[in-house]
Amino acid sequence: MRLLLINPNTSQATTAAMVGIARESMPSVEIDGLSAPFGVPLITGPTALEIGRQAVNALIAGRPPFGYQGIIIAAFGDPALSDLRQSVAVPVTGIAEAGMAEAARHGRFAVVTTTPELAPAIAERAEAYGHGDLFLGTALTEGDVHQVMGNRQGLADALREACERAVQEMGAQALVIGGGPLAVAARAIAHSLTVPIIEPVPAAVRLAARRAGWSSHST
Repeated sequence: MRLLLINPNTSQATTAAMVGIARESMPSVEIDGLSAPFGVPLITGPTALEIGRQAVNALIAGRPPFGYQGIIIAAFGDPALSDLRQSVAVPVTGIAEAGMAEAARHGRFAVVTTTPELAPAIAERAEAYGHGDLFLGTALTEGDVHQVMGNRQGLADALREACERAVQEMGAQALVIGGGPLAVAARAIAHSLTVPIIEPVPAAVRLAARRAGWSSHST
């Protein structure tokens, strides 16, 4: 089985990191990665999210996913998810869609992320995916998003602190780390709290593989 992971951001380093985590999460599946052909290296607001949607559509229009059994959209707003479902013949999975689905199995959940301007879009995704009654809201890291994202250890610490607030103040029974570029930091803190922390990229790989008919005994 082959899956195509599309990063709606332009950062090749972020794409490589997400592909590495995706492959590690399911070594028996071949996973390739592509970055957005235009846009921004980090989606932090609605305008950039819309540009990411356009970039993903342009990428697939110019490079149809022949030979793949599924596509993963690896930005937490799931840009172009509905568009691609109408334009390609293989299943398309978003990391927000997959992460929220796994979190909802544990009960009421929160999303933890670095981008306050995307909080409304995250809430819209939760409602659209049928989790409105379980979604508690978004817990944010403190400080400027670009400064937080620019320090790997600082990012992990900031995410951990936001996770703790989501559990203690919001009553979250599960947490979703909200963003493909947060994949490395999500991995670093995944086992450090008392509630399940859902890493969205591995969650999307699992869901994409199931949708493509990959049996569990093959993974």
